[in-house]
Amino acid sequence: MTTPRPPRLVTVAHGTRRAGGNENARRLTAAAAERLGVEAVAAYVELSEPLLADVMRGVHGPVAVVPLLLSTGYHVRHDVPEACALAPEDADVALGRPLGPDPQLALAQVDRLLEAGARPGQPVTMVAAGSTDPLGWRDLRAATRYLQEGWDAPVRLATISGYGKRPEEVVQAGDAVSLYLLSPGLFSRRVAETAAAAGAGPVGDVLGTHPLAVDVVVERAAAQLAAHV
Repeated sequence: MTTPRPPRLVTVAHGTRRAGGNENARRLTAAAAERLGVEAVAAYVELSEPLLADVMRGVHGPVAVVPLLLSTGYHVRHDVPEACALAPEDADVALGRPLGPDPQLALAQVDRLLEAGARPGQPVTMVAAGSTDPLGWRDLRAATRYLQEGWDAPVRLATISGYGKRPEEVVQAGDAVSLYLLSPGLFSRRVAETAAAAGAGPVGDVLGTHPLAVDVVVERAAAQLAAHV
């Protein structure tokens, strides 16, 4: 009789040549894996190793794949499913939807704003990486609504690329700025510079390994594994 293979968590982030951004994905994955009591690996779509395609070629048994991406886009709809299809026949792969939008991530953004010194009721500009996918634009608008509900004050959306207005068009003097980004890097630095030039107030940190972000990864993986084991 074959011994069942233990379940495994595979997360997938975009990947960057900047080590700090990739390290955030690894820490988020490790925290979720510890909570779940499973082995895990953080993989990347491009620009960093291990690549998701390479990881998927070597998996066996039940595997939950959780995209560490904050909206739908080409990677979510094409690259990630194509990589998952490379798994061997003895792998039972459950691919979940992207991490965002999610109300818990909005509450994590609220925490980041308060940590940065934002005042409750202060107008907020939420800055996202952006997407050229209409479904991604839909997701970002949903994330904006979640943050507005959690912050209970006006929230405007700016994007660094794709659909929407750019931060320099949206950020106003007196705003607080919420970074709808998982990892620090070039984007977060640019936004901080734009906020300072506009006379905006505090800039909240990226989501990073906020406990609520870990909660979302854990909940997604647990639900996927429960449905496929």
